[in-house]
Amino acid sequence: MISLERLLSIEKNDILEASNNLNSEELNQLIEWLSEKDDKVRYQAFLLLQSRSGSFDDIYGYWDVFYKKLKSENSYQRSIGLMLIAENVRWDNENKFEEIIDDYALLFNDDKPITVRQCIQSLKKIIPYKKQLHLIIADKIIGIDISSIRATMQKLVLLDILEVLTMIRKYQTNDKIESYIFKALSGGVLDKKAIKQVESMML
Repeated sequence: MISLERLLSIEKNDILEASNNLNSEELNQLIEWLSEKDDKVRYQAFLLLQSRSGSFDDIYGYWDVFYKKLKSENSYQRSIGLMLIAENVRWDNENKFEEIIDDYALLFNDDKPITVRQCIQSLKKIIPYKKQLHLIIADKIIGIDISSIRATMQKLVLLDILEVLTMIRKYQTNDKIESYIFKALSGGVLDKKAIKQVESMML
């Protein structure tokens, strides 16, 4: 059984190997540690589960735990929930994401800008596995009210949105996506460097 001491001693470069060697009892323990108040414990447990999700489908079995976190009053818990859901969409043969997409999308309007960004960025993990949801996802992120976000974060959130839209655009597009991108590039929120960044994403 993994101990707290062992958990905290795992170096970043060893996360992948450590996550590959976890047993079911240790997975249960890590899931419990996600709720720890100690940032170091919680984050290390998250990193191991995130890494494990890339290679094994056994974390998918905790989907309902992650879903409950989306509605937590604690923003760290909401972020953990949304990111671990995104990591496990690759294993989602039961189409559970389709059932919760509306709840997931509520976090696009979270009161914490960092959670908003993490939610949008996590869509990049989802898009390759949910092609049938591309236009629904595009519609939901296009609906984000950039003006309601703290001014210092508006450009970053807009870039996150555009990165997801240009990713979807490589599979399929529509007038709404094309219009949003055009308006974003000419709307004044993005500086020249950011505009070039978006243009390179579109190639």
